[in-house]
Amino acid sequence: MAHGSGSARAVSTADAAPGWPVIVGLGTDIVDIRRIARTLERFGERFTHRVFTAAERERAERRLRPEQTYARRFAAKEACAKALGTGLRRGVFWRDMAVVNLPTGQPTMALTGGALERLQSLTPSGMRCRIDVTLTDEPPIAQAIVLITAIPATD
Repeated sequence: MAHGSGSARAVSTADAAPGWPVIVGLGTDIVDIRRIARTLERFGERFTHRVFTAAERERAERRLRPEQTYARRFAAKEACAKALGTGLRRGVFWRDMAVVNLPTGQPTMALTGGALERLQSLTPSGMRCRIDVTLTDEPPIAQAIVLITAIPATD
């Protein structure tokens, strides 16, 4: 950023110190859990099968309050689409982005199809992208933040 001007400039891998991560994308989204609950009541499987993978649906349906799980994951998908810089267009679809958990329990995103293609197009040469996700809710609100960083491919 230019100091004092409030304007931003693009950062390339040449601007980063060797081995340091480069921010590729950042997205955030907030969802009203009650809206997701109404959508589930009105559309049921038509909604869940359009937006969520089978694994995401299975995880949500095991919960006491599945609408909270669906809302957090819905927010994560929106945030991921923003971090990719496309939103839900240009070949990026809901089920191309799945919230999955690492063995530690930490959430991340598994990308396929158009979302994966977009991520690959954003990944600088000699680097790989890591997707960090944070999910939270304080009913009636659910929130997700997605940070995509490029790190050296050898890490």
